[in-house]
Amino acid sequence: MQAPSVGGVRLPKGRGETIKLPRGASLTDFADKINANPASLVQVLFHLGEMVTSTQSVSDDILELLGTEMNYVVQVVSPEEEDRELLDSFSISYGENAGDDDDLEFRPPVVTIMGHVDHGKTRLLDTIRKANVREGEAGGITQHIGAYQVITELEGIERPITFIDTPGHEAFTAMRARGAKSTDIAVIVVAADDGVMPQTTEAINHAQAADVPIVVAVNKIDVEGANPSKIRQQLTEYNLVAEEYGGDTMFVDISAKQGTNIDQLLEAILLTADASLDLRANPNMEAQGVAIEAHLDRGRGPVATVLVQRGTLHVGDSIVAGDASGRVRRMLDEHGVDVTEAFPSRPVQVIGFTSVPGAGDTFLVVDEDRVARQIADRRRARERNAELAARRKRVSLEDLDAALKETNQLNLIIKGDNSGTVEALEDALMKIEVGDEVELRVILRGVGGITEGDVNLATASDAVVLGFNVRAEGKATELANREGVEIRYYSVIYQAIEEIEAALKGMLKPEFEEATLGHAEVRQVFRSSRFGSIAGCLVMDGVIRRNAKARLLRDSVVVAENLTVNSLRRVKDDVVEVREGFECGLTLGNYNDIKDGDVVETYELREKPRA
Repeated sequence: MQAPSVGGVRLPKGRGETIKLPRGASLTDFADKINANPASLVQVLFHLGEMVTSTQSVSDDILELLGTEMNYVVQVVSPEEEDRELLDSFSISYGENAGDDDDLEFRPPVVTIMGHVDHGKTRLLDTIRKANVREGEAGGITQHIGAYQVITELEGIERPITFIDTPGHEAFTAMRARGAKSTDIAVIVVAADDGVMPQTTEAINHAQAADVPIVVAVNKIDVEGANPSKIRQQLTEYNLVAEEYGGDTMFVDISAKQGTNIDQLLEAILLTADASLDLRANPNMEAQGVAIEAHLDRGRGPVATVLVQRGTLHVGDSIVAGDASGRVRRMLDEHGVDVTEAFPSRPVQVIGFTSVPGAGDTFLVVDEDRVARQIADRRRARERNAELAARRKRVSLEDLDAALKETNQLNLIIKGDNSGTVEALEDALMKIEVGDEVELRVILRGVGGITEGDVNLATASDAVVLGFNVRAEGKATELANREGVEIRYYSVIYQAIEEIEAALKGMLKPEFEEATLGHAEVRQVFRSSRFGSIAGCLVMDGVIRRNAKARLLRDSVVVAENLTVNSLRRVKDDVVEVREGFECGLTLGNYNDIKDGDVVETYELREKPRA
């Protein structure tokens, strides 16, 4: 069946079939699905007002536009679906517990501590694991995700619990959301003296969206003004009803600082897990799970904190996480002790990746290194295509002229101490709104110190380098000084956001507002062969200045705009300005259509400060 001609191009017409395409697909990919010539699709889009090449990654909108025109339903598959198809092609099943019930064994619950900044999440974790990382955090804010396992006793039996620590700053929304998705139980920490705050609500929404049971820890009960019953009342608005009020949510009043009721909180976590969840996994399969955090260590290379969700991870396994692959050369627990195997719900640090995985990337063990590299390469290509499609703006025939004009653009290179922080900082910066005049573009983000390669890229692309908890390496500082590349260092995310926002606003074209200087009424017009029409005026108000902008009004109607007071005289002297109540003679450039009774209004344009 032939399609109607689109600008002379005839193509096979679809019958409403669904075509699945990955995000960032090209017209060549589309053409392969329908057995068409890619050049023909380029022509079709050209006649629809879109200019693209056959091999460039295009946006979802363009794919859907083309599908509609040709009567196909274009479905852009999610990264998860595409990943599943990719793993299927390697005969790898992910996310399923192989075997029957006899193969499944109980595993510890994975718990995420969530809540508002300064409500005591990190202090609580410190108390639980008898360590202190809060002191080392800039501004007292947790900047990364960590995972820890502790042992507690319930009914005389020692049972482990895995804790995931997620940052509390609002810029880390994506990281907190990811933490909720990889957890079994969420502990919402609320300060008894402060109440429910915006991030508390956000944390509850993340946990409820992930469909995980919630335990509420009412912290700071030792502080003056603490009111735990008020917290219980506030949280009923979020469908969190305490057991003593007839609900099914366990509330525990604690003091993380004093260590009060910590054992009761751990007990509540285990009781909630036993009552609400069937926590079992098959330890006798190849390991699968999620990368909680990753960073680049100077001595050890890429280091990833992974949480095993099913199977058992062994030293020597070939592993792939996101677009990073490698072999497990060494595993460490939260105390830095070497371990040879990690069972389900066990967090460990893995050394052996060839590059730094992304925080939240799924990992799996494969048969050999070659398969791991192939999966990583395919994922990397997919990510690159999707990124190119997202960055590329649609250029239609109508706005081609505007697209060719120079645009204000701030290019950034972001380097940080771990991947989660870099991702969160980029996410926060991209949300800065300064209008359409200025564009923010992150051309590179990475983990580790700032290298000479980063500086060279910044030189070539006129970029600013942001270092978050990292510094320039070796000769990179010297190269940056020589090439004039600006490197800015930050340790707190607030400061980075504020300074970049100020820089973006500084790139905006200045806005001007008109300020009226004065009005002069024309009393008599003199004709001069040399100067043209000379207006003899009386200044009615304000001031008339030489070289000021002017407009001519006749019967209160503007008859001429964009004039300039070229010459200004008082009696026989050239003057700079004439004030109210005085007479003067002036000319308005080459404009000569001046009549008695006209009014000359002068004004100037003053730069308007931006909000």
